Amino acid sequence: MTDAVKHLTGGCLCGAVKFKVDAPMREVIACHCGQCRKATGNFFTATNAPDHTVTFIDESGLTWFKSSDKAERGFCHVCGSNLFWRSFGSYTISITAGSLDGSTGLHIQEHIYVADKPDWYEITDGKPQFAVWR
Repeated sequence: MTDAVKHLTGGCLCGAVKFKVDAPMREVIACHCGQCRKATGNFFTATNAPDHTVTFIDESGLTWFKSSDKAERGFCHVCGSNLFWRSFGSYTISITAGSLDGSTGLHIQEHIYVADKPDWYEITDGKPQFAVWR
């Protein structure tokens, strides 16, 4: 986690989901698994924070979808923005990096599930790559 990144806000495209985070956030992890690609149209980039530090300013558009036996994804049912991922029983919530407002100071830390990466792009940023979640 980085101490420089605190008190961030974010939300969906239409504004029916707005939130703030009052905690340091983990650097961004890029997930290249097939499920994330289906949910986002590309690889999934997310930071995370303890769930008790995330406050919803407006959650009128928020819907949770059980995407597996282990986790669920939060999205706006009005505009379709993909916003969150959380593992059942965890005390953290992953937040899509693109849903955060303004400058965050975050950077991609690593890439996971690169064994599932499609053939139409290359990962060239020099960050660590893992075939699966380590």
